[in-house]
Amino acid sequence: MDNVGIVVDDLDAAVAFFAELGMELEGKALIEGRWAARLVGLDDQRVDIAMMRTPDGHGRIELAKYHMPTAVAGVPEDAPANTLGYRRVMFAVDDIDDVIARLRTHGAELVGEVAQYEDAYRLCYIRGPEGIVVALAEELG
Repeated sequence: MDNVGIVVDDLDAAVAFFAELGMELEGKALIEGRWAARLVGLDDQRVDIAMMRTPDGHGRIELAKYHMPTAVAGVPEDAPANTLGYRRVMFAVDDIDDVIARLRTHGAELVGEVAQYEDAYRLCYIRGPEGIVVALAEELG
């Protein structure tokens, strides 16, 4: 897999949220013109993107802020976990409580609660800016 794309309204807030998860900003660019619009099935487009890279360099998230055409609302920001479509990306973390506390400074909230799976993991879902849901997994032992 090369990357996961997420359309956002506030690009700076989304970049800050994923940076707090340990991702690094690889770069930003303005993508526009018919070639790019044809690629994604639009008539025309003007979009700012920010590419975020995992610290190990093996995964990336492409955040996109559409200026033209404007973004279309999809599912509600508080959609439950059983809603069809993309629901979350999971991140391995060393200290789940610390990460939750840091993400809360960016307006993030727990979707449910931190749960433990056997003696192997502590897990949670957290909702960040614009309803973006990420899961956190802290390996135990």
